[in-house]
Amino acid sequence: MSLHAITVLGHDRPGIIAETTERLAGLGLNLEDSTMTLLRGHFAMMLVGSGEAGDDEIRAALEPLTADGTLAVTVREVPVEDTPAVAGTPWVLTVHGGDRPGIVSAVVAEVARVGGNITDLTTRLAGDLYLLIAEIDLPADVAEAELEAAIKAVASSLGVGASLRPAEPDEL
Repeated sequence: MSLHAITVLGHDRPGIIAETTERLAGLGLNLEDSTMTLLRGHFAMMLVGSGEAGDDEIRAALEPLTADGTLAVTVREVPVEDTPAVAGTPWVLTVHGGDRPGIVSAVVAEVARVGGNITDLTTRLAGDLYLLIAEIDLPADVAEAELEAAIKAVASSLGVGASLRPAEPDEL
């Protein structure tokens, strides 16, 4: 059994998800992980699927999606690895305020500095308001109050607000 990472990117239109997943199901591919979103009117989907089909067979099945030139599809086999148990604790980081370059890199650098792992990150721009929401796993020995203070200091220097709080089980 092989594991494949598949991306579909391009101009949004109704039916992309249905068409893509129907073709993958037709190959017997089981979708193990997926994320789909719109980015400024452009469709973005990443899937990880397992099955007996090879990269070339998957590409051929998805090729009709790219026929009109509005979508791009990539397929790549990825190693099958056991998912390691999370040794840390789940937290939610939020950042909000006026948009400007460097917000994401400055704030997530503080998470990386303490060995935290970002497991999900979403950003949105609504007018001039910028919002970042990240799910992170922090090592058990991290002093959360110190990390939150460092994040807030960086955020303040950028003119935005930030908070770090434990994730509730129903949020993940």
